[in-house]
Amino acid sequence: MLQSFKMAIKSIMGNKMRSFLTMLGIIIGVASVIILVSVVNGYMSTVIESFASMGVNRISVNVTNTSSRSLSEDEMYAFRDENTDLFEYLTPNISVMMPLKNGNDTMSSSVKGYSEDYMDIAEYEIYSGRNISYADIAGRRQVAVIGYYTATELFGSPDYAVGDRIKVGNTSLKVIGVIERQAEDDDDFEEGGGTDDFVWIPYSVALTMNGTSDISSYIITSKDTDHADECTERLESMLFQIFRDDDLYTVTANSEMLDELNKQIGMMSAMLGGIAGISLLVAGVGVMNIMLVSVTERTREIGIRKALGAKKSVIMQQFVIEAAVTSSIGGIIGIVLGAAATGAIGTAMGIDATPTPAAVLVSFGVSVGIGLLFGYMPAARAAKLNPIDALRSD
Repeated sequence: MLQSFKMAIKSIMGNKMRSFLTMLGIIIGVASVIILVSVVNGYMSTVIESFASMGVNRISVNVTNTSSRSLSEDEMYAFRDENTDLFEYLTPNISVMMPLKNGNDTMSSSVKGYSEDYMDIAEYEIYSGRNISYADIAGRRQVAVIGYYTATELFGSPDYAVGDRIKVGNTSLKVIGVIERQAEDDDDFEEGGGTDDFVWIPYSVALTMNGTSDISSYIITSKDTDHADECTERLESMLFQIFRDDDLYTVTANSEMLDELNKQIGMMSAMLGGIAGISLLVAGVGVMNIMLVSVTERTREIGIRKALGAKKSVIMQQFVIEAAVTSSIGGIIGIVLGAAATGAIGTAMGIDATPTPAAVLVSFGVSVGIGLLFGYMPAARAAKLNPIDALRSD
């Protein structure tokens, strides 16, 4: 075995250009698999993190209230209180589509009506002031909690916002709190605020501003994402008892959507890895062709070795190991190039793309396997050569 390995290295070094061209397909194939799979995983990890920041334990409930069948907030809160083993926080979710003003300054911002639970649902912290309270909701107090960016844009600094007033449409609201800054990147913050651009008001005030008493959207959180299926089933059972028509409501668990997203990512990675793997298959054909040429060129050498008593298994071992070594060296070079290119591409795209161990191991394993598989036919041909015919060869 050691002797065969030494001979393989000697043969590769003796034909450097041909050996490199043989390896080139393996190098490109391995690097392609690593780059594609790692970059896709890096990009999708960014998407998942963004999705997860919305709250993996959140469950969205949307209903279509009719004149004969409707869901009130009292019924929703009663349901939550009866199922505290599964559910934790609850808030109506009401959008207010009106402009936001402070004096002559006007801006477009996300204005939402929530309960006092929403800050716990969003997992935000107060920068200054306080959160919306139950008393604000019950008393329909015209107050607001605003995001760090919103406070900066309207008041010049979040430190000056609490106690001042803003207008949403024609309704004047007293700012009672500012939420801590969420954006870590200054560019994201300056280009529109992102997650720091919002206004929260008591949902009872939002209903009054919208001129309605019906709530069609709720956010409820599960205590344990492992029981997401049970949570959605219990919600759907309650809603069906009220509406008697499953077309009038939808229940969507973020954890289930995240699981489905992970499945799609796995399928996409496998598909892209398979496409890149085709180049490895083509490279295998190249290895086989070069090894066949090598057998033809070394026919006399093979005849001498067989005449001196070398067994078929030894001859076969020599050429199989040579093919495997060629593929392995190409695989190692491909891993190095793929890792370097992945980091560079990830930096250019602004994502954290690192070579995944699975992609490295699979691509390297396939490259070695291809060397063994496609090296077998030339090796078998060499082993079957008749010593006399081989010695007659020029």
